[in-house]
Amino acid sequence: MSPSDILAILSGAAVGLVLAVIGGGGSILATPALLYLVGVSDAHVAIGTSALAVSANAFVNLIQHARRGHVMWRYGLIFAAAGVAGAAFGAGAGQHTDTKVLLPLFALLMIVIGVFMLRRRTGGGEVIARFEPHKVGYLIATGAAAGTLSGFFGIGGGFLIVPGLVGATAMSMIQAIGTSLLSVSAFGATTAISYAAGGFIDWRIAGLFIGGGVIGGALGSTFAVRLSKQRGALQKIFAGVVFVVAAYMLWRSLS
Repeated sequence: MSPSDILAILSGAAVGLVLAVIGGGGSILATPALLYLVGVSDAHVAIGTSALAVSANAFVNLIQHARRGHVMWRYGLIFAAAGVAGAAFGAGAGQHTDTKVLLPLFALLMIVIGVFMLRRRTGGGEVIARFEPHKVGYLIATGAAAGTLSGFFGIGGGFLIVPGLVGATAMSMIQAIGTSLLSVSAFGATTAISYAAGGFIDWRIAGLFIGGGVIGGALGSTFAVRLSKQRGALQKIFAGVVFVVAAYMLWRSLS
């Protein structure tokens, strides 16, 4: 096993751990990890590979949340259906965007996510059980917007999906996190299919990254309760890491 293979596993584990403990945002580190740690030379390949890994890891976590009754399937399916169309459009646009433009935009998005993580509240609405049809319009609009960004940058989009679901339906935070994984999985799969058709996925690295993500997610789930009182501090640390990586990406892209 080469050093790059080991780094792919460790990078996947780190992303899976962040997702499990903090509840979102970790997938934004997948593309820069593949570019600057694992050594993937093509930014489009890094985006396509990370999209596949994010989709697979989200699906594994979706199954766990579904078993606990945290997934609101009707809301989630509507949001995901609207977002898949946006993700297909965004992925197509991303593949035809020059990496000299794409990577600085990605870095700026990282800064936005870092700020969001610092301002993020852990609250939400009450646990809900009923489907309310009048909320569908907002779900479709939010899903399409989140899917487009997800497809363009090859990210999970959970940092957009979770507050979108809470705002549209007033569901609880735990329901929003569980339900969001349906969309994250669907958006990532749509993006990965588009990038795979263009030959922009490294399947071996994707497999290693996914394996690491499963290990990291399992560890994160084990320690999530123990670390729950420290999530505010963890989010600040995570945001700091995101800012540093974004600054490095901007420097590499613009120098």
